[in-house]
Amino acid sequence: MSISSSSTRPAGLFVAFEGGDGAGKSTQAEKLTAALEAAGRTVVRTREPGGTPVGEQLRSLVLEHGNGEIDARTEALIFAASRAAHVAQVIRPAVERGEVVVCDRFIDSSVAYQGSGRALGTEEVRQLNIWATEGFSPDLTVLLDVDPEQGRLRRTANDAEEDRMESEPDAFHLRIRRTFLEQARNNPERYLVLDAGRPVDELAGTILARVRELLP
Repeated sequence: MSISSSSTRPAGLFVAFEGGDGAGKSTQAEKLTAALEAAGRTVVRTREPGGTPVGEQLRSLVLEHGNGEIDARTEALIFAASRAAHVAQVIRPAVERGEVVVCDRFIDSSVAYQGSGRALGTEEVRQLNIWATEGFSPDLTVLLDVDPEQGRLRRTANDAEEDRMESEPDAFHLRIRRTFLEQARNNPERYLVLDAGRPVDELAGTILARVRELLP
């Protein structure tokens, strides 16, 4: 259920895409959005951090190089603050209107990146974000699993520059991958775990089929 305080399922659907950097989350989120819109659904396509004016400013602050040192706790709080605004202003209202929200990253990314990658503690970071979102969670989380080395090759293709998080060493990204997979094992009913190395259109078809099963 998307809203833990309610015993009634919301009219819409909330789908989050998770995975390491370079997994192809944005590509699959765009394909899902296009397929649902073609079927007549109203879709809100969004991302984290970001999704609101304040969220986009926080995104630039925490991901771009050149903003000075950002310690791990400050980083975790920035992500949580962006997410609080995102849920209150965009995601929850859209789901309550009966729309489908397709989001690139959500709480599970903070648990993986700050909880495990930055060693702040997965449960501590999870509880911070549960408070920030008032217990709001996706109906479906699509985890695109990618090997850290392969992810780096993908995201640096054509000499693309990595952001603050992407440029962390592979050991950091390996911890993140393991934590994503652990979260999926602990919540199998909410997760769809897919090998990011599969053909793009094949992945898109599998994701769309699962989402159709959940549409109200």
